[in-house]
Amino acid sequence: MTTQNLLVELFTEELPPKALQKLGEAFAGRLLEQLRAQGLAAEGAQATPYATPRRLAAHITQVKARADDQPRRIKLMPVSVGLTADGQPTPALLKKLHAVGADAAAVPRLQRAPDGKAEALFLDSVAPGASLQAGLQAALHEAIAKLPIPKVMTYQLQSGTPLPGWDSVQFVRPAHGLLALHGADVVPVTALGLTAGRLTHGHRFEAQADPIEIAHADDYARALREQGAVIASFAERRADIAAQLQAAAAQAGQQLGEELNPIQDEALLDEVTALVERPKVLICQFEQEFLQVPQECLILTMKANQKYFPLLDGAGRLANRFLVVSNISPQDAGAVIGGNERVVRPRLADARFFFEQDLKKTLESRVPGLAKVVYHNKLGTQGERSERVRQIAHAIVNQLRQAQYPYTPEDKSAFDALDSKVQQAARLAKCDLLTDMVGEFPELQGVMGGYYARHEGLRDGVAIAIEDHYKPRFAGDALPRNHTGCVLALADKLETLVGLFGIGSLPTGDRDPFALRRHALGVLRILGEKRLPLELPALIAAAVPAFGSLIQDPAQPLLAFFGDRLAVSLREQGYSAQEVDAVLALPLGRLGDVAARLAAVRAFAALPEAAALAAANKRIGNILKKAEAEGPVDAHVNEALLQEDAEKFLYAAMQATAPAASAQFEAGDYTASLQTLAALRAPVDAFFDDVMVNAEQPDLRLNRLGLLKMLHQAMNRVADLARLAA
Repeated sequence: MTTQNLLVELFTEELPPKALQKLGEAFAGRLLEQLRAQGLAAEGAQATPYATPRRLAAHITQVKARADDQPRRIKLMPVSVGLTADGQPTPALLKKLHAVGADAAAVPRLQRAPDGKAEALFLDSVAPGASLQAGLQAALHEAIAKLPIPKVMTYQLQSGTPLPGWDSVQFVRPAHGLLALHGADVVPVTALGLTAGRLTHGHRFEAQADPIEIAHADDYARALREQGAVIASFAERRADIAAQLQAAAAQAGQQLGEELNPIQDEALLDEVTALVERPKVLICQFEQEFLQVPQECLILTMKANQKYFPLLDGAGRLANRFLVVSNISPQDAGAVIGGNERVVRPRLADARFFFEQDLKKTLESRVPGLAKVVYHNKLGTQGERSERVRQIAHAIVNQLRQAQYPYTPEDKSAFDALDSKVQQAARLAKCDLLTDMVGEFPELQGVMGGYYARHEGLRDGVAIAIEDHYKPRFAGDALPRNHTGCVLALADKLETLVGLFGIGSLPTGDRDPFALRRHALGVLRILGEKRLPLELPALIAAAVPAFGSLIQDPAQPLLAFFGDRLAVSLREQGYSAQEVDAVLALPLGRLGDVAARLAAVRAFAALPEAAALAAANKRIGNILKKAEAEGPVDAHVNEALLQEDAEKFLYAAMQATAPAASAQFEAGDYTASLQTLAALRAPVDAFFDDVMVNAEQPDLRLNRLGLLKMLHQAMNRVADLARLAA
């Protein structure tokens, strides 16, 4: 059967911009899925989504006018129940035939076939294929019902019945038009109180015709662009905006005599794409004096409140130019530019006012106010939280002092200075929560604290730590820039994790209101990427006392949570599940070593000896587990009890390789350590071929178990190699 392309459009009032792209993709994808399921769309059919502020549409290729007929076989009942001894149909069979739309005339056509131990009667028939009208009606109903609508809206349609009245309809926004074309033919389906036709509407102000008649399904995007002044494709419109932004930034840069670039914000670009039908980027400016305000404040107010694109120079400094994505293209853009400049001016003036007011009070003067801000009803106020962070940060500095990092043992004064800066930063870090600027823009917490600290002349290390202590805020974000910031960020995140786990407020599969996963990944990144000589169990243990009796010790579930987060993160970085499992099977130690251990495991797995040694390691682990169920096994060998050549050979090989491997391990060269141990393959293979481990003589058995225990310990310092066994 020949196919034609299908076009379906829902024309609506303005759709929610942050959800538009997902709505468009889901609408097209669900229609294609449902048409395929009914045999109306070919296997190679493709769906192209269209989404503008006032429409959701889908263009689907290779759609049939009617699905192919499908043979079907219906099982009726056992022969012994359906037919009498002389082959006549029983009342039960006749009743069943009536239920499936047949009658007694079908009895001669019934088929007998084995069904388990008995023989059953089957009715063979042909199910007619669905018509496109019926199939599209069902698909459209399903697509609308399953749209990821953020919030459903209820509205009224005038009833089409003889009696006047109103019908209630629920959808994301009121719908005013339905278009459905199969090739050049209208498919008369209905949805949301609307009947499909071939008419749609273009741009509110710039369309050349209204309504627009679509002659063929394949004409949709072109007709909207040419007659309706609308770019129907979300992806095309987004790419057009991005190109216009770059061109306008270059033009603005020429005006100022420097290179300018629009701020990179994918979410903002998506949102603006969802707000316009035919974009036109315009260059605007604001007064130079506003640049005295911290640029983060100006950037955020322009992006969040006005959906503008600020311009930055090559050094990342804000210029007094910004870009507006307009939904109209007037011949004289001066009025539009002037209007946007007038709109942004009060916003920037508000930001300047908040900043100037905040500077009238010091951070220190705000500390008592933290006691009046509730953090959590079970964990107290922000003031109590700040004190816990301070105590945890002090404990972290002491752990660094014991590990002689980042200074030498002689640098006692340096550790004391670090502790002093950390204590001051911890005391002041949350004070910007009480400022007008952060009250207006919560996203600036930490950033504004750093500005206010520098304005007060606090040590730069303290100001940077206050600014950075929320980092990393998201995946791929930068880490704190100095030791003080790293310690404070660790303390802040550990306080959150230990406190909330300690009161049983754990994240679930779909809910994580306190962003505990993000906090855990932040801790892991700081420890790993900064290569801090700190271990998670010790850090958690040091944080618990700060809470007193408020919490239960959360060490066990919290360590498991960290392990899960680390495993997910490492797999996302491209390590295999086997590699990750092998490394994380050992207790979480210094996370700065994890990357080196993974690299060593990957290099080891590529060796020809790896598979045999991993399998042997797994076998040794099973032997030792069974033996240790009856009593401990000491990693000790009495040479006098070595009888077989193979066990002597293995012991001698271990004496020759283990010290070198151990030295390489202690030096952090994990790859060399495992490669040195790979030389044990032949002795290990010979041992298992020629030696009976569970000898009848107890002393021989214990000696051989001791030899295996020594081997097991030597082989599994970098990772649990048994996890590499197939």
